[in-house]
Amino acid sequence: MTLLPAIDALSTPVAWAGPDGDILGANLAFARWLGVSARRLLGQPLAALEIEGNAMARFLDNHQQETLRLDRIALGMPGEPPRFAEGWLSRTEAGGWLLEAHPQDEFPLLDPTQALPSALSAALKGLAHELRNPLAGLKGAAQLLARRANHRNDNQDERELIELMESEIGRLNGLLEQLLSPSPQRPHAALNIHAVLERVLRLAETEGGWSLRMQRDYDPSLPELSGDSDRLTQAVWNLVRNAIQAGASTVTLRTRVEHGARIHDRLHAMALRVEIIDDGRGVPEELAEHLFLPLVSGRAEGSGLGLALAQQVVREHAGSLNYRSRPGHTVFTLMLPPAHGNGEEASHVH
Repeated sequence: MTLLPAIDALSTPVAWAGPDGDILGANLAFARWLGVSARRLLGQPLAALEIEGNAMARFLDNHQQETLRLDRIALGMPGEPPRFAEGWLSRTEAGGWLLEAHPQDEFPLLDPTQALPSALSAALKGLAHELRNPLAGLKGAAQLLARRANHRNDNQDERELIELMESEIGRLNGLLEQLLSPSPQRPHAALNIHAVLERVLRLAETEGGWSLRMQRDYDPSLPELSGDSDRLTQAVWNLVRNAIQAGASTVTLRTRVEHGARIHDRLHAMALRVEIIDDGRGVPEELAEHLFLPLVSGRAEGSGLGLALAQQVVREHAGSLNYRSRPGHTVFTLMLPPAHGNGEEASHVH
């Protein structure tokens, strides 16, 4: 069985299991990668697919963890040759499990912790080619507006909006270049998460108009984190924009310090918690278990890339992204470790 036709269309192998750990379904890519039929996988214990070690079995028995990163794992069925992969094993909102496998040779030139699923990568590259020309036109228009504003000595608010346009066009052009010609990830630098959130807030106010109410609920004592401000801006903006498209009239950006925070398999003395809270329609029940998969969207016109990319950016920052949702109240929570030197010590959770 499959959850959505979009999952079968993915080239990334994906399988899912119920709360008891028995496989309920797998997409075609997963079955073909293992060299077996999807029917043969049904009812098999998910942990039994790991033929070297027992990391998955230990994880499934640990009810306190939500996500396990698989740096290198051998999967297979009895009598079949092993298949090596990286990937993620995650708990779903319904209490089941989702296994996303990245075959070892799928990203031969990239760090596997930074690699996008191939379906998402291909889709983004296609979008990048399509967006290049319109962005060039927007850049020219923004430059023309800036010259006119300087000539007329327009008010400060108009100049700030033009500067925001130019800044965002430049950021998007940088993203497109990165997608079309991948280069090593930029070194992370110390940054203030509130500067990222303020940039997103201004973007939201520009797009949402008078009908959208943006609220700040910041903890000023938050330490700096180490990261890429452009990438984090993109991730948070994707989450806020998703809320706007879900009909939210109020979106709150909240920050807090979290003590004794568990992020994946590490326990941090302190972490940054960023919450995007909205009063929109909420996450459709049929999407709850696989919301972060690429090409999965609750809107007919949606690309299904925004949340998948947001999750990828958070992973690049050694963080986690989770959510809870009901109609009228949805919260996406980012947990991010602080920059080194802020009293942070992390230990593995066994």
